[in-house]
Amino acid sequence: MNVHAIVIELLGRLLGLGRTQAIENWQATFAAPWARHSPVWLLFGCLALVAVAAVFYLRYQPSRRGRPRLVLAVFRAVVLCLLLLLLAEPILSITLTSRKRPALWLLVDGTDSMAIQDELPTADRAAAAEAVGLAAEDPPATAAGAPPATAAGAAPAGSASVKPESAQPSRIDYVKALLAKDGGSNGSLLGRLGEKFRLQAFLFDNPQGVRSLELAPGGTGLDGRHLAGQLTTQGKVTAIGAALGDLGRRYATGNLGGLIVLSDFCQNTGPPAVEAAKRLGVPVYTVGVGATTAVDVAAEVQAPVYVQKDERATVEVTLRQQGLDGQTVHVRLDAEPLGGLQGTPGAQVALGRKDVPLTAAVQTVEFPYVPDKAGRFELVAEVDPVPGEVVRENNRAQREITVLDDFLRLLYIEYEPTWEWRFIKEVFYRDKLVGLKGFRTFLHSSDPRVRKTNELFLPSMAGSRADFFAHDVIFVGDMPASALSPRFCELTKEFVRDFGGGLVVLAGPRFGVGQLAETPLGELLPVKIEAGAGPDDRRPFNLRLTAMAEAYEFMQLGTSRRETEQAWANLGELPWFQPVRRVHPQAVVLAEHPTRTCVDGKQKQPLIAVRPYGRGEVIYLGFDETWRLRRLHGEKYYRQFWGQMIQRLALNHALGSQKRFVVQTDRRHYQPDEPVIVSVEAYNADFVPLTENDLPNHKLQGELWLPAGQGESQHGVERLTLTQTRKGVFETRFTVFTPGEHRIRVTDPISKNPVEWTFQVTGTPVERQRAVRNVALQQELAASTGGRSFELKNAWDLVDQLQPAAKTETTVEVLSLASTWLSFVLVAGLLLGEWLIRKWENLA
Repeated sequence: MNVHAIVIELLGRLLGLGRTQAIENWQATFAAPWARHSPVWLLFGCLALVAVAAVFYLRYQPSRRGRPRLVLAVFRAVVLCLLLLLLAEPILSITLTSRKRPALWLLVDGTDSMAIQDELPTADRAAAAEAVGLAAEDPPATAAGAPPATAAGAAPAGSASVKPESAQPSRIDYVKALLAKDGGSNGSLLGRLGEKFRLQAFLFDNPQGVRSLELAPGGTGLDGRHLAGQLTTQGKVTAIGAALGDLGRRYATGNLGGLIVLSDFCQNTGPPAVEAAKRLGVPVYTVGVGATTAVDVAAEVQAPVYVQKDERATVEVTLRQQGLDGQTVHVRLDAEPLGGLQGTPGAQVALGRKDVPLTAAVQTVEFPYVPDKAGRFELVAEVDPVPGEVVRENNRAQREITVLDDFLRLLYIEYEPTWEWRFIKEVFYRDKLVGLKGFRTFLHSSDPRVRKTNELFLPSMAGSRADFFAHDVIFVGDMPASALSPRFCELTKEFVRDFGGGLVVLAGPRFGVGQLAETPLGELLPVKIEAGAGPDDRRPFNLRLTAMAEAYEFMQLGTSRRETEQAWANLGELPWFQPVRRVHPQAVVLAEHPTRTCVDGKQKQPLIAVRPYGRGEVIYLGFDETWRLRRLHGEKYYRQFWGQMIQRLALNHALGSQKRFVVQTDRRHYQPDEPVIVSVEAYNADFVPLTENDLPNHKLQGELWLPAGQGESQHGVERLTLTQTRKGVFETRFTVFTPGEHRIRVTDPISKNPVEWTFQVTGTPVERQRAVRNVALQQELAASTGGRSFELKNAWDLVDQLQPAAKTETTVEVLSLASTWLSFVLVAGLLLGEWLIRKWENLA
């Protein structure tokens, strides 16, 4: 390397620019306005200061020799001129080419699952402890990341402390020890990585993103113990995808060399992690923390959303196990009454007990259930803990069901009998949740005398408000606009928007959905239509499912994807469909035409689409030929399609007459210290929203019954006051602290009857639902981005695997010369030299 290159690199290091290769350009100027705008004054000032220095030394400083006085005058003139130049704030702009070290991100999992204390095999535990520097006989590291001093058995220098064998280290303990470990002559992990990269550390402990961590006190240098002391396990969910997305948005850099993730990779919420990692565009190196195998058994419970009182139903409990082949576990299934639907909370009911031999990783146990009471129930499945289980929170599972002593109420509006109308009527006549009393129709072409004498038919499409809003789902078939009364349209709109009702609109070949374009119903549709647009029957076609159909249960007609496709293929060729202009922005298309498109030429014509409207949901069918599903299989798929659709539409709202006064919370399950929002939707007998002026003291009064007698009063009951937030809606908020069942009771001011709602406060976090590390996600994150996956025992191999590819960058550096060490050295050196010469000449 020649002298020129050495000088350039030295300058770059002094400026903190990494390996400087060349100086392309430089320019000096002044920042002070007076010097920048009038540099001639700077020249005059320097000349004046030179004159002052010359006069001072050459005339007023006696000396036998003239040469020292001349030298002193030069020294003093240079110092004065330099000070004047510094007052002008000189700056130097340098354009240079340098090779900067790439950045490296360190992302640590800070969620509750990292606090799990794994029961590792002895060999694995010893290898991990050796790799991270844990001493098995010492207590765990303090919060600050430093081990406490002990009289005996102290950890050797450079190692972090760990829990004794009776209390195994948690996953985060291993991470802290790895970061805090001093490798002696090899240096620390952070130090060795810091030689190659510019490090940044982050912790993800909430689903919104990451938070930055300090690498050392004051933000300068690298201190593994300081970094370890900032690690916590407060996160309630693991959202790796959200964390990676946040990194890409907030900390993006063009010179990123890689990302290291230390986690158990048990993602349970947020966007897919692999896709987010790919968008970063850099290799991801994963370090897995936590056991890969464990003794564990978990329970899941599946049951119908609605069941009929005194009718037999089947509840399935799915057991997932590891390391327990050949053992027998005890399974319990209970029903806890939650009240509602004229039911009241009561004692837990035992539904079944079984001893189950574990013969497979996943197996299902069936329990018969014949409910003898109506209301809302929570089915609770529990598996007794087995020896060696580390995570026992997943031994319990819950699912809420509704037992109906009433029936679902369906209203079908049609102009004249069609095949679809006939078969839907027959299906729901035999449905246990609907039956003879639940299905009603208004058939415009029917004889008025039939409407009066046959209870199946309604005399008008829109009766009283109380009767109309008692329905759960409304069907609108092939109707001309002239036959739809304005009152029916407005009531239907209110039914869906305000009461969460379900609406199904079926296009017909006679009039077409275009008839609805200029009615209030047109605003509810998932599609935009032209007024008077009729059906298109030019060419038969086969319906095609979209990718979104898999997310909707009523579209899944089989137990597998293949069976579902075969079931829909059973429709055969459809002879016509209803064309539309476009799809509503809030709509989801579930089935479409294979070739025909909307006006934009891109979106295929929708045949089945769904859209939320207000609190309810609207489903659109661009044909009324689903009865063709019966062609080869009878009612099997036809009943499944319509039955599951009705259950979906009736799922998220109160049923029947219960819509008039509804008490509920924003969730059914809470963690301690979480806020609860209680809302009451209140209407009078005609379903007109109640206001504060209709109530005594202008507020609703209620009670909160706490579990196990907790609370201010001896009976564990606290008063609630609900205030109006808008017409017909009253709310209150409070925070829960005690685990257990909480019961809310609010008295209906119209019927004077109490209405109850219950919710659970539980300490069972979602983070404890999985006992082992998600190795598949760990490896996929690395493989899909060109990185590598590591175990704790070989985590130090990261240093060798990560080879930085420094990028050449051209930068413009602006230096303030007044604040540099060079200026200080020049001024101090000149003053010191002047003083020494004066001493030598006896002038001091």
